[in-house]
Amino acid sequence: MKSETKPKALQRLARIEGQVRGVARMIEEDRYCVDVVRQIQAIRAALASLEKLALDDHLETCVDAALASNDVDNRKAKVAELVQIFGGRS
Repeated sequence: MKSETKPKALQRLARIEGQVRGVARMIEEDRYCVDVVRQIQAIRAALASLEKLALDDHLETCVDAALASNDVDNRKAKVAELVQIFGGRS
């Protein structure tokens, strides 16, 4: 991961961690269900944003390096990883 991406990712994770703890408190306090669901949706959006950050970094580092190399197996592996991620295959 690029040096400028890592602190951004860690900051987002810390925020997400706080959001998750907040939802736990909401549940413990028997808060209104819809409010809990809205907070869960906010967490999902934050996770999607973190996922995009990590994927963009991967494309700009690992995938770029593989595509620029002469290692055909590595290029194929990176393409297969992306197909798996975008295709939802495991």
